[in-house]
Amino acid sequence: MLATLRPSLSASTLRGYVALTKPRIIELLLVTTVPPMFVAERGVPSLALVVFTVVGGTLSAAGANTFNMYIDRDIDATMARTAHRPLVVGTVTPRAALIYGVVLEALAFGILWWGANLLAALLALVACLFYVFVYTLWLKRTSAQNIVIGGAAGAAPVLVGWAAVTGSLSLEAWIAFAIVFFWTPPHFWALAIRYADDYGAADVPMLPSVASERSVLVQMTLHTVAVIALSLWFAVAAETGALYLVAAVSGGAAFGWQLLALWRSLHLGTAMRVFHSSIAYLGLLFVAMAADVIVRFGW
Repeated sequence: MLATLRPSLSASTLRGYVALTKPRIIELLLVTTVPPMFVAERGVPSLALVVFTVVGGTLSAAGANTFNMYIDRDIDATMARTAHRPLVVGTVTPRAALIYGVVLEALAFGILWWGANLLAALLALVACLFYVFVYTLWLKRTSAQNIVIGGAAGAAPVLVGWAAVTGSLSLEAWIAFAIVFFWTPPHFWALAIRYADDYGAADVPMLPSVASERSVLVQMTLHTVAVIALSLWFAVAAETGALYLVAAVSGGAAFGWQLLALWRSLHLGTAMRVFHSSIAYLGLLFVAMAADVIVRFGW
């Protein structure tokens, strides 16, 4: 009987450790890491460099997400959306999760330093520290602007990818960083509209749970306008081709149209469509960066 239970328990624990890293969020972070490497290289970066950067960036984000779950395990238990997380249900112990996060960050720093350069490794480490100490420990529970400032951590992979190629940061890199930085609030607020009651129950001041509907929509709109403007500025600064420009204009228009629908009807289903369309928009924009370079400079 015990022999049959052990494999199941082991598999459950393994799934718990994977869940701590929030793999679906990491996927999106990688989409904003690799394309800037193509733009920085003005061609196709070496496969080895891409692999080291992706592996290091993945481990760094995984460590940051693990720390986030460790810190937020009390409020996760009060929210329906997060009540199944490993530290809430006891799949992984808090001590094990904390050690796991430290190991992940140490590996990430070493891999990025050895496989790319020290600047890329430091940027990833700073992003983790910012996410843990500034966003999770401070802003998340105290300010309705938490995700606005905290979004800097989620935008850092752009800089990590760029620095991995050039060892420095140019204007184009900072514009691409700003695109993700300003994109994060409307993206997350759309989801927070769906779970506003959860955040209210957990006493977390996410904007949709503490502000009026009009205030939320105005701030989402202002951030979206900034994102579209920045995407066009990037085309000028990076001297991109027509492929990227078409993607920026059409993607921005489609995202803006979805937001307009939310103005017409602040419905939960509409909010989730904005959330999903924001992911598609950012993915399209960054994939177009890489594709544009390949079209213009070749493999």
